[in-house]
Amino acid sequence: MSETKLTGDTFELYCDVVGNPTPEIQWWYAEINRADSFKQLWDGARKRRVSINTAYGANGVSVLGITRLTLEDSGTYECRASNDPRRNDLRQNPAITWIRAQATISVLQKPKINASDQIILPSERSVIPITLQCNLTHAHTSHSESFWMKNGHEISNTRTNQRNTAYRINKTRADDAGEYMCVYTFDMAPNTNTTIEVKASPDITGHKRSENKKESENATMYCKSVGYPHPIWTWRKLEGTSYTDIDNSSGRYFITNRDNYTELNILNLDISTDPGEYQCNATNVIGTNAVTTILRVRSHLAPLWPFLGVLAEILILVVIIVVYEKRKRPDEIMDDDEPVGPMKTNSTNNHKDKNIRQRNTT
Repeated sequence: MSETKLTGDTFELYCDVVGNPTPEIQWWYAEINRADSFKQLWDGARKRRVSINTAYGANGVSVLGITRLTLEDSGTYECRASNDPRRNDLRQNPAITWIRAQATISVLQKPKINASDQIILPSERSVIPITLQCNLTHAHTSHSESFWMKNGHEISNTRTNQRNTAYRINKTRADDAGEYMCVYTFDMAPNTNTTIEVKASPDITGHKRSENKKESENATMYCKSVGYPHPIWTWRKLEGTSYTDIDNSSGRYFITNRDNYTELNILNLDISTDPGEYQCNATNVIGTNAVTTILRVRSHLAPLWPFLGVLAEILILVVIIVVYEKRKRPDEIMDDDEPVGPMKTNSTNNHKDKNIRQRNTT
């Protein structure tokens, strides 16, 4: 196995050994073209740039790591394993008592790239374009091509074979901020790159304006932003005339932050304490921004309110009708002892009969 690295890089080698009893693992090193002069490596060697982590169980596993590589780190690295009782006897030939696996690491001088300084975008959208530039001034071999990346993803249509490359951003806005990288590729060596930071204050582009829930339910509020560096998120609640940080003494509040996204979850809503105005605040080294969400919590009886309202109206109407009928009845119902109208008498007829009797006597 062989691998090529650049100065300043890091590499790791893995060694996994099976045996019974479990073998001991050691790491050794020899300079290139000097395979007869191996020296044992120890954890913390080379000014603590070397780390060796080994674990023994049913098998043995060991990881060798070297950071901040220099040209002197080039060479042959060897993993040795043995469970022979004579393995550490200096009179024994290591080639007999140890099994070995090797890897050759070549370290090349990292190419030099001159690049633009960091850029800070204005808080408002601008029509003035910005240009990022990189120039490969020194390399161990000729490069193959170059391209641009943003936040770890290649930007399309930016590949070129020029040593001097540029990327232009027109009509800049907050979501253009990020970590830009110009990358140079080589046929016989690792890629090399340099980073240009384009910074902007946070701009919150998404959040809930309101959240309506019933008591004892769970509520979720969120905010997401653009801008770079990623902001520090803070959630607050309006108490009186000022905002105060969320008090999680009840253990019902859970805040999740992931780069340009934050989420506040409230469990088992309390109708007396949880309703109100919540604010999410995003702050980075360039600036700050905040928006609010209104949380409304309804009672369990809320779905019955329309029915209860109709029922109340019906009861009121019934009461009005009963009262009206009671007041109306004495005026319209007549008493049986009172005469309905003037009564005719027999006085006229009696007078007629009297006159007839008087005529007959004469």
